[in-house]
Amino acid sequence: MKKEKPNKMEGIKVSMLKKLCSLAMVVIMTTTLITGCSSGSGKDAKKDGEKEKLVLWMPPVEDNMKEVWDPILDKFEEKNNCEVDLQIIPWENYSEKFATAISADEGPDVGYMYAEMYPQFIQSGAVEDLTNYATKEDKEQSIYIKTSEMMGGMYGMPFQAANPGVLYYNKDILDKIGEKPPKTWEDFKRICQKATKDTDGDGKVDQWGLAQGWGAKTFGNMNWNWYPYLWQAGGDIFNDDLKSVKFNDKSGLDAANFLKELQAYVPEDSLSKDSNEMIESVFGPGKAAFTIMLSSAATSVFDKSFPDLNWGFVTGLEDKKAATFGAVDHLSLMSSAKDKKLAYKLIQHMLSVESMTEFHKAIPRAPITKGEPYQGDERFKEMVENDKDVYRPLVVGPHGVEIYEYLWKELQTMISGDKTPKQALDDAAKYSNDLLAQ
Repeated sequence: MKKEKPNKMEGIKVSMLKKLCSLAMVVIMTTTLITGCSSGSGKDAKKDGEKEKLVLWMPPVEDNMKEVWDPILDKFEEKNNCEVDLQIIPWENYSEKFATAISADEGPDVGYMYAEMYPQFIQSGAVEDLTNYATKEDKEQSIYIKTSEMMGGMYGMPFQAANPGVLYYNKDILDKIGEKPPKTWEDFKRICQKATKDTDGDGKVDQWGLAQGWGAKTFGNMNWNWYPYLWQAGGDIFNDDLKSVKFNDKSGLDAANFLKELQAYVPEDSLSKDSNEMIESVFGPGKAAFTIMLSSAATSVFDKSFPDLNWGFVTGLEDKKAATFGAVDHLSLMSSAKDKKLAYKLIQHMLSVESMTEFHKAIPRAPITKGEPYQGDERFKEMVENDKDVYRPLVVGPHGVEIYEYLWKELQTMISGDKTPKQALDDAAKYSNDLLAQ
């Protein structure tokens, strides 16, 4: 994801993914599978003497992705006597282009995918189950291998992780009110209350407990505004069988009620700003005790735009347990790939200790493969090494995009006061369960 806008990816993802949920997509995907004997690049079988060609799609995780990966891929080409066509696809139309290209038999052999993309592609058979491809060594070497298990299969190998949404706090504000960093919901609420005050005596609150935006048009801000609290309360989105949702149970209601209570310590214009805007206008300038955002925001936002901000962080608050959101994106083998064995070998090469070490040397990130040295932000090294059980991604479930989108709108009505927490969750659950029952 681009450093300048730490949650840009989430917003772009969801706006494009809505287009994947139509019946048309299922039809075109099915057509692709029927004609799937051709290569993922849309070209006919190679002529005698020609090298096998693999098409690899990735988004611009950073602007220099192609510059970094071309030398790494050159080694694979030389060893396997093939060509790898790395195409960097803009975030702005990434998922849409994926669907369109596959329908025209012009999709990649290997592609970078994120959780919200998977349900429709899995259901349509466009993504290959890696159960019979991944070796014991592959699984043992991958730090986040459990996230590969989706909807009854293994549909990707972890490629990008350990950039969770952490709870940032303003050290100066906490010092002034005599508080230490919070551990529990009780701590958090108490500190938010103490931090919310009129500091200049003009009769208006100008310092807040929590910089939290609820104005985003798409559901990406649930990464900071909902999932952490739901998981901390012991809840989740789906039941284990993925046939119904559970976010309106007691745990979900506890989380929703807690969020509603916190609104007394959130700026009054929270429904007109998203999380990024709240950071830029409230937390960054030192007007709030807390905010939640990606750990990468430390370098992309705070270091660049607010170098004097004296901040610290807590990985995740604790109620029933400590938890927060952390996406894990994957490399996936597409079912339309002509030479699936060679394509999977490409995935293995990209995820090797040598390749990932080179990648993360140029683009600092936490290790994804065991044996790889830590080359990420030193301020988060302890978190990456010790808190892997605290941050987690979404469960990939059917109709995820529609469910998340509807739930986000209902949570917004809860924040606005148009519905109670129970009404909002129950209405979202009914919509979701009706959808899952179809």
